[in-house]
Amino acid sequence: MKFVIKLFPEITIKSKPVRKQLITQLRRNIKDTLKYNGLDSHVQGSWDNIEVSSDDSHDEQKIVSVLCRIPGVAKVLTVKEFSFKTFDDIFETAKNQYAEQIKGKTFCVRVKRSGQHDFRSVDVERYVGGGLLQHTDAKAVALKNPDFEVKLEIRKQRLLAITDVNYGLGGFPLGCQDSVLSLISGGFDSNVASYLMIKRGLQTHYLFFNMGGTAHEVGVKQVAHYLWETFAVSHGVKFVSVPFDSVVSEILQKVDNRQMGVILKRMMLRVASKIAEQLGIEALVTGESIAQVSSQTLRNLTVIDAVTDTLVIRPLVVMDKPDIIDTSREIGTYEFAAAMPEYCGVISVKPTTRARFEKVAAEEERFDFAVLDQAIENTKIERIQDVLKSKTGIADVELVSTPSTDAMIVDIRHPQEEEAAPLHLTNNEIRKIPFFLLNRELDSLPKDRDILLYCAKGTMSQIHAQELMANGMTNIKVFKP
Repeated sequence: MKFVIKLFPEITIKSKPVRKQLITQLRRNIKDTLKYNGLDSHVQGSWDNIEVSSDDSHDEQKIVSVLCRIPGVAKVLTVKEFSFKTFDDIFETAKNQYAEQIKGKTFCVRVKRSGQHDFRSVDVERYVGGGLLQHTDAKAVALKNPDFEVKLEIRKQRLLAITDVNYGLGGFPLGCQDSVLSLISGGFDSNVASYLMIKRGLQTHYLFFNMGGTAHEVGVKQVAHYLWETFAVSHGVKFVSVPFDSVVSEILQKVDNRQMGVILKRMMLRVASKIAEQLGIEALVTGESIAQVSSQTLRNLTVIDAVTDTLVIRPLVVMDKPDIIDTSREIGTYEFAAAMPEYCGVISVKPTTRARFEKVAAEEERFDFAVLDQAIENTKIERIQDVLKSKTGIADVELVSTPSTDAMIVDIRHPQEEEAAPLHLTNNEIRKIPFFLLNRELDSLPKDRDILLYCAKGTMSQIHAQELMANGMTNIKVFKP
């Protein structure tokens, strides 16, 4: 089983040294990502393409899925490899591979060739196309808008028959650009903004301002971990959590109601800039979009940015909200954002849309900046790999490998993960409730029998079981086969 990785076009137009560096990085990222996902494979290639081969045909769909989520990959071609000596060899291979697929259809033959040969690509196309028309049940040759394209690649004396084409993320390989610190709230905007930075090859760390308690922080950790594990697992990143409830309280007590939103954002940027400096990160990322809310007018953004010399990147700045939400669906973060607990402690009655520097400065003079310093002092920095590992209470969660027949199994995996590997049990009722909807569905769960939470590694289940137990549910356990 073999796959050919087509590079993001912007990689191919770089200078020779830069292109070589990017491809080397991409090849390394592919190896690391496949290894993390438990896929045994061999990765090679250095210039035009990267080739991935595996001996386990059962992993084909999983390998394709993983490869298509790696930044820098434009296309993933699933291929079968053959040797050849003559045009007849190429034709016979094409007939064996494609005769059924072109039956009753118009078709054309597309050939790409590399290496030294005494023939042209078009010569192969004509020969194979004519042969297929005569010796199969194809309807006709159609060079424009055919029903089916027979795709072949010739590399020296190797013939690759392309059986499937899947599109990847594009962008640049992670590790080839600098790092950024993304201010993430778990909502649609910050999730998509973080994804877009990852796609562009930027190692994206996460900064969360906790104003809503444990439930919100757990939710944001889950979506940050999902983004990392899905698109950026080749590189470790940090998750930074800043306790901001005292800052919010200070703003509510000291700041004019109309200025609260702008000043809250200024406080966040002050903190984010200091943390970025500590971590050696040169840019911040936010999910702000022009005029989406009152604090995101041009005037207000100008006033907000004035508190820092650190570059602030806003990848969504001119995107429409429906487009942002559509992107969140495509990348699998929509459900997270839709179910994310919201904190609405700072809501102005008539928020300013044209903040003035002198007015904001006057309001901030009443703010006790010792509170901000204390928030920075209490900042917690974790590796993204560790954010879903609960530090306390895990021993209190009972792990069950063989459930009793009356126990209900609740599969809390993300829908994409559940669909890829459905859970099948003979003797137990199974309910599918993604972890981000679990709190909403609690009332529908039985109280008179055991509820066993299930996820692939057991980590997410233990976190949610621990939280439910802390809230008084005594019939919660974890199913860990």
